[in-house]
Amino acid sequence: MTSNRLHGLIKDIFPFPLLPLFLLVGIFYVTFVCRVAIAPLLPAMKVDLGLGLAGAGSLFFWMASGYCAGLLMSGFVTARLSHRKTILLSVVGMGAGMLVLSQASSTVVLYVSLIFSGLSAGLYLPSGIALLSGLVSPEHLGKAVSIHELAPNLGFVTAPLITEALFKIFSWRGILVTLGIWSILMGLIFMFLGKGGDEKGEAPRLRVTRSILVLPSFWVMAAFFIAAIGSSIGVYSMMPLFLMSERGMSRESANMLTSFSRMAGFITLFFSGWMMDRAGHKQAAVIFVGMTGGLILLIGLISYPPLTPLLFVLQTSASVCIFPVGFVMLAVMFDPSRRNLAMSLVVTIGYLLGGGVIPAGIGYVAEKLSFSWSFSILGLLVLSVIPLLFLIRPEDRAGS
Repeated sequence: MTSNRLHGLIKDIFPFPLLPLFLLVGIFYVTFVCRVAIAPLLPAMKVDLGLGLAGAGSLFFWMASGYCAGLLMSGFVTARLSHRKTILLSVVGMGAGMLVLSQASSTVVLYVSLIFSGLSAGLYLPSGIALLSGLVSPEHLGKAVSIHELAPNLGFVTAPLITEALFKIFSWRGILVTLGIWSILMGLIFMFLGKGGDEKGEAPRLRVTRSILVLPSFWVMAAFFIAAIGSSIGVYSMMPLFLMSERGMSRESANMLTSFSRMAGFITLFFSGWMMDRAGHKQAAVIFVGMTGGLILLIGLISYPPLTPLLFVLQTSASVCIFPVGFVMLAVMFDPSRRNLAMSLVVTIGYLLGGGVIPAGIGYVAEKLSFSWSFSILGLLVLSVIPLLFLIRPEDRAGS
């Protein structure tokens, strides 16, 4: 009787299958950690490889370029392999990319391995969201996506902690080897225990692609994801260098603050799902973008060091809320036959600029002026997305 009550309580709180969901969370988590671990490793890599601030920031551009290529290729891959097999290919490929990256001694190997790692990671997201959408009913999709988004938030928190712990044993190269093996093992677990995703995706077709690209709402969502990824991954990527060079922190302190700043995001992430279900997607998006952009601007404008940790914690807590509402808006905007392609196109643009160009731009402006200028400019760019969100209309839908 007690067991039945407990099972009923769990079903009330989580009205969707948990094992497939948490396997997806696990895969998303490990591939995300592999990507963002470059940030806490960057100070050591910068010294060992002889990179400047602009050169260090450019590493994220190469990773982002590969990621975007993976997103664009995902439709062709899923059309042949199914979503399940594409997810497996993604996580194993990421592990292999980390192993190659750990041995990089020249810029050619460094850039190629970053591109390949990004490409492997890029294959996951459209298939992961497609598999998730098939497992969860539409009325509970916001909650499920919020749980799925625990993976990157947990990755942001734990990547600096993992790297600092492993620094006691390994160099940055040994840490990348460890991450690569971990990713491959996660793929093996998914191969034996994962369920669903046997359907194939739709390969991009010119007519379908055109029907998506002509929508004003598509370009609004592209701008939205540029701001979301730039304010989250872009800021996170360069924050350790900022804290060390302009706030005088040690590498250990900078990485600990970077990790701690993401912990409050676990609370705000669930708040984002609650806000979406009650305020509506567009209204929630305006709130989250406004909070995030305003806090980035304050990080750039306020040079008082004791306030930097507080502003950083608040900014990262707000930024994690942007992604669930963005993915739900995309899921609602496009019918299932075009959702995979639309998501690939939007996130491709968003990640190339937000996760690649923005970190490189932060490094370039910091090298020429200062990090404070970098974050002030980024904050204004994020805030400029808010007026665009009001251009989205219910009739802007592809697939009818």
